[in-house]
Amino acid sequence: MSRRSLLLSAAALAATAGPLAATARAAARTPKVLVIGLDGALLTRIKDATAPHLDALMAAGLTAPSSIYANPLAPTVSGPGWSTLITGVWPDKHNVKDNSFTGHKLAQYPDFLTRIETAKPSLSTYAVSSWAPITDTIFSPKADTRVSTPGAEYDTGTTSRAVARLRDADPDAVFVQLDNIDHAGHSHGAASQVYLDAVRTADAQVGQMVNAVKSRASYAAEDWLIMVTADHGHTDAGGHGGSTLAERQTFLIATGPTLAPGSVRYDVKMPDVAASALAHLGIAIDPAWDLDGRPVQQPQPDDFDALRARLTARTDETGIPATVLGYTHTPPAGWSVDNSAMGTGGVTEWRGWSFTTDEFWTAAQRDQARESNVRARGVFAVADGDEWQDRTFTGTFDSTLVSPAYPVTGGRTATLTYTTYYRHESPQKGEVLVSYDGAAPVTVRTYTADVPSRTETVTLQVPSGASTARVRFRYTGGNNWYWVIDGVRLTQS
Repeated sequence: MSRRSLLLSAAALAATAGPLAATARAAARTPKVLVIGLDGALLTRIKDATAPHLDALMAAGLTAPSSIYANPLAPTVSGPGWSTLITGVWPDKHNVKDNSFTGHKLAQYPDFLTRIETAKPSLSTYAVSSWAPITDTIFSPKADTRVSTPGAEYDTGTTSRAVARLRDADPDAVFVQLDNIDHAGHSHGAASQVYLDAVRTADAQVGQMVNAVKSRASYAAEDWLIMVTADHGHTDAGGHGGSTLAERQTFLIATGPTLAPGSVRYDVKMPDVAASALAHLGIAIDPAWDLDGRPVQQPQPDDFDALRARLTARTDETGIPATVLGYTHTPPAGWSVDNSAMGTGGVTEWRGWSFTTDEFWTAAQRDQARESNVRARGVFAVADGDEWQDRTFTGTFDSTLVSPAYPVTGGRTATLTYTTYYRHESPQKGEVLVSYDGAAPVTVRTYTADVPSRTETVTLQVPSGASTARVRFRYTGGNNWYWVIDGVRLTQS
């Protein structure tokens, strides 16, 4: 072989080995986590303010706007909000319903630092907060260090303690909560200059913490996942606790491995913060923990989410802002909607199964528990007989959402999973039916009573010789309530 051929071969080998070597180097780095909570912060106001450090994190990684619950699940206040972020489960599990923490189930659903200490006790965990209940109550004594900053020091003291720990010690997981944005919101409102000033101050404090991470002597050998989030939003006039979208707003800004620079996602929810921290530290999430969160680094594609680009503005609805793009009747590829028995007229947005978002659907009518649809993500399917009958109509609501034909192997069991939320009023009914190879559908589940937001699992016995299975979700009713479906999957092991 000529010298030139040898050189070309060496270059080709180096080009092939480059990505593998980079992966190996990343795998060898020590994983570490920093979570920063900005109490009462609105992502929209962060973007309005001069916030170069938060802007830089958004440019370097993921930005994921999100929304939370409202009553009756829990009010939009700090106790339930921080408990959800820190435990990885929604309020119907951790049972923190207000700031008193009465009746909480934090021992059953502990904070992510406690789970880290249980799984890997050699790791160093640290939490510091300006709002004392976070470190006094939500984080358990199992965390290595919990610090509630004295009131006189407030966020300045919280920041200096966090910076010192990040700079001078060797922590593996750090949680920090800053409180002054929320204070400014209560005193002056989210639309005020004071609120923007508080955002700018918090941004500088976030910058100090990020700089402390990056200035560590061992930083090159470390693999940091940095997450910035909030427990709830604020109204323009000031305050939170209610069901307006502004109060229900939260977000995740995250930088780390696998998170593409400048990316935006809409499938991320509050409990994902805890799950993401655990996954980054190599802690397997045990199904027995019953977490609602899933690691942000491990997205799960969903057919309905592919419809986001097709969403349109309101047609008949008047309470939904005209700028919000939030519904379509066009199903994703492989799916269909059978409206052959559907009545006519009614509110266009909800005539038969619709594909929509939390922002759009909850604005159709607040305080009818639509805000409790917490386990659906991104774009989801809704059959809403209540809203459909708000305009002149004929007939009844009778619409069927039909899945693609999933490949199956006959003679074996299959597992159907989907996220659901069903609010009932007679004579309304929800039916899940399955057909094999085009045969007559068979009912496998019926809904005739309220079902909270949850993931359903149905075991199917596939007939011998069958090669495909198609799932139908049929909703019938009058001026009753609604049914939500999301995350449909049919699998065989």
